[in-house]
Amino acid sequence: MTFTTADLCDAHSGESHFQIAEPLLKSYGGHSSFCGQITTVKVFEDNVLVRKILEEKVRHRVLVVDGGGSHRCALLGDDMAKLAIDNGWQGIVIHGCIRDSAIINQLPIGIRALHTHPLKSHKKGHGDRDLLVTFAGVNFRQNHFLYADADGIIVSETMLS
Repeated sequence: MTFTTADLCDAHSGESHFQIAEPLLKSYGGHSSFCGQITTVKVFEDNVLVRKILEEKVRHRVLVVDGGGSHRCALLGDDMAKLAIDNGWQGIVIHGCIRDSAIINQLPIGIRALHTHPLKSHKKGHGDRDLLVTFAGVNFRQNHFLYADADGIIVSETMLS
């Protein structure tokens, strides 16, 4: 699908099911634009559940990770980004940090995150998936649609065209 978030905003910004994320997240990965239906996960400094979800084969999906905004470790590195690509994920949005950004920036996936951090996360397996997560002024819900490009991130209850 070819889109720009600016065009989608022009066409849909007055609609109640349409949200625009605050510009808090930096762009990583080789794809600056991506879109898909949302899968959500909420974790804190622990990426076991993130990896488990990225191991699932999907089509046209984006993983939204509420990492609590932690700047103390990374929730995603290059190995997990490659796993996401291999399993069909279009993009990953993380309210937290990533690492291995130089490698990730060469990979064919779109990623948004707060920052980079060299330390890996804990491995305790705590977290919840498929629930409402809120950050950057947006409510991210399971199966809603996310569109991201160089201008920002928008979320809609319905598919936009």
